[in-house]
Amino acid sequence: MANLSQLKFAMATSIFLSAFIFALFVFGIVYFLELDIYLGLLVALGGSALFILFQYAVGPAIVAATTRLHYLKPGENPWLESTVKELADKTGLPMPKLATVPDNTPNAFTFGRTTSSATLAVHEGLLRQLNQNEIKGVIAHELGHIKHKDYIVMTVLSTLPLIAYMIAQVTLRAGMISGGSRRNSKDNSGAALLAIGAISFAVYLITFLIVMRLSRLREHYADAFSAYVTGSPRSLSSALAKITYGLSIAPKAPEGARAFYIEDPGTAKKEMQQILDKKSQYDLDRDGVLDEQELHAAMERESKSTWVQMNSLFATHPATFKRILLLKEIEQEMDTGQYGSDKMYRRV
Repeated sequence: MANLSQLKFAMATSIFLSAFIFALFVFGIVYFLELDIYLGLLVALGGSALFILFQYAVGPAIVAATTRLHYLKPGENPWLESTVKELADKTGLPMPKLATVPDNTPNAFTFGRTTSSATLAVHEGLLRQLNQNEIKGVIAHELGHIKHKDYIVMTVLSTLPLIAYMIAQVTLRAGMISGGSRRNSKDNSGAALLAIGAISFAVYLITFLIVMRLSRLREHYADAFSAYVTGSPRSLSSALAKITYGLSIAPKAPEGARAFYIEDPGTAKKEMQQILDKKSQYDLDRDGVLDEQELHAAMERESKSTWVQMNSLFATHPATFKRILLLKEIEQEMDTGQYGSDKMYRRV
C-alpha cells in the first residue's frame, strides 16, 4: 500500500543515489588524472553545481521557447480557465499559468521553478480530440505533478546523467583522436581518455536508469491523484487511450521535454506500432478496426512481452495498459465507497 511519503522517499533516494554515484565518478576522474585532489574536486563539483543551477534557472524558458507556448489571457478560454481554477481550488493549489501549444497532437505538460510559478500547458490537439471529462482528467493529472513537486525534482535530477553523457562524448572522441595521432608513441593519454569515457558512459547509464524509474513512478502517482480529484478514473483512462493512439499516428515526435508530457510521444509510437504489426491477431471480430476492448487486450498482452519489459527500463512513462489497469483498480475501490484521501495512492 503506497502513500505520498513513499513518493517523497523515492525522490530522496533517487537524488542520493545519483549524487553519490556522480560524486564517486568525479573523485575517480580527479584521482585517475593525478590532479590536485582538493582543487580537482572543487572545480568538478562546483562546475556540476553551477550546471544544475543553470538548468534550474533557464530550464522553464527553454521549454517555453521550444514548445512555442501561447500564454492565455484572462477570458481567452473561459471553460479551460474555470476548469483549472475549480480543480486547483479543490486541491489547495495556487492557480497555475495557463498556456496552449499550437500542436495537433493530444498532449499536456507542466513545468516551472516553484509551485506558485508553475505553468500548465495543453496542446490544441488535446482540446479538439478529447471530450470535456477526459480533458478534466488530464488537467487533474498535471495538477498532481504540481502538487507532488516532481517536475522540479526531475529538472534538477536529470542534469546528472546529462553531465556524465557530455563528459563521455568529449573524452571518447578526444581519446580516439589522441590514440590515432600518437599510435607509434609511448603516450598513454589516449587510452586514459578512452577509459574515462567508458566509465562516464557507465555512470550515465546507471543514473539515467535511476531517473527513468522515478519518472515512471511519478506518473502513476499523478494518475491516482487525478482519479481521486475528479472522482472519475474512467475519464483519465479513456483520455490515455486516445492520447496514446493520437501520438502514435503523429508524423514526428518532439525531441525535448518528453518526460514532462502526460504521455511520451516516442513511447506511444513504439507501443502502438507493436500492436498494429499484429493487428490481425488482436482484431477478434475481424471488422478491420481495433475497438476499445480489443485495444486494451492487445496492450495487456504486449506489456507482458519480455522485450517490452526490458525496453520499459529506459522509458519515461509506464506502459499505457499498466496505467489503465491502475485506474480500473481505483475505480473498483471507489465503487465500494471505501476510497478516500487517506487511501489515494494505495494502488500505486
